[in-house]
Amino acid sequence: MDTVSLCPGWLTPQSDAASPIIWPATASRTQGVWTVGGISVNDLADQFGTPLYVLDEDDFRARASAFRDAFAPWRVFYAGKAFLSRTVARWAHECGLGVDVCSLGELTTALRAGVPPASIGLHGNNKTDEELQLALHQGVGRIIVDADDEIDRLARLIESRPAGLAPVPVLVRVTPDVEVHTHVNIQTAVADQKFGFALAGGVALAAMRRLASLPGVDLRGVHCHLGSQIFQTDGYEVAIQRLVGLLADFRDATGQEVPECDLGGGFGIAYTPADQPVAPDVAAPVLKAAMASACNAVNLAVPSCSIEPGRAIVGPAGVAIYMVGVVKPVDLPSGRRTYVAVDGGMSDNPRPAMYQAEYTAVLVNRESDAPPQLCRVVGKHCETGDILVPHVYLPGDVKPGDLIAVPASGAYQRSMASNYNGSARPPVVSVKDGIATVLLRRETIDDISRLDVGR
Repeated sequence: MDTVSLCPGWLTPQSDAASPIIWPATASRTQGVWTVGGISVNDLADQFGTPLYVLDEDDFRARASAFRDAFAPWRVFYAGKAFLSRTVARWAHECGLGVDVCSLGELTTALRAGVPPASIGLHGNNKTDEELQLALHQGVGRIIVDADDEIDRLARLIESRPAGLAPVPVLVRVTPDVEVHTHVNIQTAVADQKFGFALAGGVALAAMRRLASLPGVDLRGVHCHLGSQIFQTDGYEVAIQRLVGLLADFRDATGQEVPECDLGGGFGIAYTPADQPVAPDVAAPVLKAAMASACNAVNLAVPSCSIEPGRAIVGPAGVAIYMVGVVKPVDLPSGRRTYVAVDGGMSDNPRPAMYQAEYTAVLVNRESDAPPQLCRVVGKHCETGDILVPHVYLPGDVKPGDLIAVPASGAYQRSMASNYNGSARPPVVSVKDGIATVLLRRETIDDISRLDVGR
C-alpha cells in the first residue's frame, strides 16, 4: 500500500524526530528512554502522571540569554502570553528581560513574581479599567495603546490621579499592513484585523499627535507585531521602513522625535525536523542594520529599540508527555494509517485544530526495533478534529501504556488549555540537574466543580 500519499512530502520513515533542533538542550536518549533535565520521562510520568508538561529551565534561560546578548543594546521583553507562571516570569527577569503581559491575570502574575513594574509592558486590544488602573497604580514601564477608545479611557483615568505623579509612558501600536508567511489567524499586522492603529490614512499619526498633547502622558514611541511563527526577517525589514517613515512624519508634523520603537515578537521555532527558524544571532544584525539605514535615510536619530520573543524562548524548552490508551489501524484506499489515542488532546493543545499546526512525536519510554508505521496521534475528546500530531512514524509495536512525547510544547499549549469535556488541565513541572519542581499543579475535578454553584 502507498502510505506516503497520506502524509506531507518531507515526512518519511527515516525522518529524524529526535533531531536536536526540536528538543530542549538537556534532552537525551539512552536505550530508547528519554531524559530531560537529568530525569527520565518514565520517572516523571510515575511521579506526576500524564498528560504532563515538562519545562527545561536551562534551555529557557539559554534562549532568553541568547536573545538578550544578540540584540543588545536593544531591550528584550518576554511575551508572557506564550506561557507565564511566577517562576517563568522570575526566570525572564533574572535573565535581564522585561515581561510583556496582556491581561489582568498575566499582569498580576508578573507582579507577584517580583518583576519590577518598570520592566513590564501592558498589551491588549480592549484593556479594561481594572487592568489600566492596576498598571497606573503599579507604575508599569509601558502601556501599548491600541485604540481611540482606549485613549479616551486612559485620559479619564489619568485625569483622576493625584497631581504631581510622573507621566504615564505609552507606545502606539501600529498596523503597518505587512503580510508575513504564516497562518492567517496569527497574522497581526495586516489591515483587516483587530489590533492597532492603521498606518494608512494617517490614523496612527493622528493617535500619536493626540497622545502627545494629553497631560500626564509620555509618548515614548511606536510598536508593531507582525504575527507568529515567522521564519524570515524580510517582514521585519519592511515593518522597520514603515515605522521609521511614521516617526519621520511625526517629527515633521510636530517638531518632536519620539525615542522608542518596538518590533514585537513572532520569531518562529522548529516543531518538526523540516522547520528552519532563524537564530537570534542571525536575525539581530539584519534588523539592526535595517533600522540604522532607514533612520539615516530620513535624517532621524536611531530610536531605542526592543523586541518581544515568547514562543522562541519557551517553546523549545517544553515537552508534553502523554500515555497511549488505544491503538487502532484504519485501512484507507490510499494506505493504512494507525490512530494512536493518548490521554490528552485539544483541551491541552488546541493549536492543531485552530491553526493546523504540525508537531512530531516520539516513543520515549522504551527501545523498539519494530519497523516504523504511519500514525496519527489523537486525543480523547469527542471531536473528529481532536488531533495532536496528524502525521508521524512511530514503531509498529506501539501499544497501550507506552509514553509518547511531543517536543516544542512550551508555548501556547498550557497557556491556551481548556476544560473541554470536563478535562482537568495538566501540570507544568520544571526540570534542572535531576530535580523536578512543580510550577503549576495538576488541576482536579474538584477544582472544576467548585466553580459550579448551581444545585
